[in-house]
Amino acid sequence: QVQLVESGGGLVQAGGSLRLSCAASGRGFSIYNMAWFRQAPGKEREFVAVLTWSGSRTNYPDSVKGRFTISRDNAKNTVYLQMVSLKPEDTAVYFCAAGGGGIDPQGYKYWGQGTQVTVSS
Repeated sequence: QVQLVESGGGLVQAGGSLRLSCAASGRGFSIYNMAWFRQAPGKEREFVAVLTWSGSRTNYPDSVKGRFTISRDNAKNTVYLQMVSLKPEDTAVYFCAAGGGGIDPQGYKYWGQGTQVTVSS
C-alpha cells in the first residue's frame, strides 16, 4: 500500500514556473513507475508525464513536451514535476499516481488527492 500527497500547486502567470512534489509513504515506492495526470473542469483526466521505477525512461504528451520534466528521488520517496513556460490551458488539478504504467489513468492503482494549478493570462 502506498499513500501519495501532492504539494506545490498555486496561481502563476502565463510564462511562469511551478514545481509540484508528490511525497509517498508506505512500501515499495522505489519499484513503482510514477506518473502525473491532470484534470480540468468538465474534462477527462489527462496524462502528463510518467517515469519508470529506475528513472531511466520518461514519456510526455506533445502538449507538455519540452516544458514539463518529471523526476524522482527514491531516497526521499518523492517524485517531482517541474513545469516551465506555463500556459492558461495548463490550468487543472494535478494528480500523482503510482502502481501502474502507461498513459491510461485506469492503469494506476494509487492516487494522491491532487493539487490545483491555475495559470492566469
